[in-house]
Amino acid sequence: MAESALFDTFARAPLRFERGEGVWLVTEGGERYLDFGSGIAVNSLGHAHPHLVEALKSQAEKVWHTSNLFEVTGQDTLSRRLADNSFADKVFFTNSGAEALECAIKTARRYQYTKGHPDRFHIITFEGAFHGRTLATIAAGGQAKYLEGFGPKVEGFDQVPFGDVEALKAAINENTAAILIEPIQGEGGIRPVPKEFLQTLRKLCDDNGLLLIFDEVQCGMGRTGKLFAHELTGVTPDIMALAKGIGGGYPLGACLATAEAASGMTAGTHGTTYGGNPLGMAVGNAVLDVMLEEGFLERVRDVSLFFRQGLASLKDRFPNIIEDIRGEGLLLGIKAKVPAGELVGAMRDEHMLAVPAGDNVVRLLPPLTVTVDEAREGLARIEKAAEKLTAANMKKSA
Repeated sequence: MAESALFDTFARAPLRFERGEGVWLVTEGGERYLDFGSGIAVNSLGHAHPHLVEALKSQAEKVWHTSNLFEVTGQDTLSRRLADNSFADKVFFTNSGAEALECAIKTARRYQYTKGHPDRFHIITFEGAFHGRTLATIAAGGQAKYLEGFGPKVEGFDQVPFGDVEALKAAINENTAAILIEPIQGEGGIRPVPKEFLQTLRKLCDDNGLLLIFDEVQCGMGRTGKLFAHELTGVTPDIMALAKGIGGGYPLGACLATAEAASGMTAGTHGTTYGGNPLGMAVGNAVLDVMLEEGFLERVRDVSLFFRQGLASLKDRFPNIIEDIRGEGLLLGIKAKVPAGELVGAMRDEHMLAVPAGDNVVRLLPPLTVTVDEAREGLARIEKAAEKLTAANMKKSA
């Protein structure tokens, strides 16, 4: 085989999948893997969901792309449905989560500018955050490993320790425009933000004329058993970034905002060539068709409860492997006592896929369509992986 012409930016597992069926992925050699990674929380309705497949095929036979120089089929419908089922009045469609965050950042800065505060462009973020891979979003995330080698950090992001109210208050000044936070940190290790802390953020924003931005790229779109993660807390943002699960596997993101927060985003201030294209709108509407069905999110919560209880049992049985279980809904994490990569590898040996995260955590992100029986199968494979790691560690220490 010829040497790869790809950039060497990914340390890929030696697996290549040919097709998928629900919670299963099948390699070119016919091996079946239980997919509890969902393409990093992207395949929200599993692989080859018939309603999504039909929506994409049907639209592909009509028109793929026209650009936003014209009205786009499906945009009015999907934006209206998102607004009607959220806090928002306005929606801007993108191709990815990073672009949705870029839009959110620009919306907050532009809001302050049009209110007569051009110096208010700084945004407060939190340690452990991950907001994307663009120059602005790696600056917002603030993690050294993503910033190294890309020149000066983009100005305007002030990071404070996770959950530190006093540090947060001290960081607010005459240049602050907004506060940006993930209601549940994903890459940072499946760390839910306490309800009380989010309530404090909301009050600080209201008291200081700031906008509150939620990054729900990973934790939104049904992942927690609610359509949006912040619904669990009762705290509402002014701006919210979505992606991943909203497209069910198709590249799609969105920036949602109140009419007031979006008031500065007038014609010509922002744009996208591909964002909100007819293919994306067809799939996005199909995803919502399923997620808004009566009982869908309740089933997510029911399966999550079963799965989490099973994980808690494994924690009790394998205290040398599992330190803690974290998360909400089907956004769950195993805080490991062995290197997280070893646990991910051991699970892969059992033909089960999971995703590593920060803080030595293994993310478990099955499709939201996962059944109790499939969750039970996942638990059995995690158990086998833990047994083998336990045996290997005992052999090392003998």
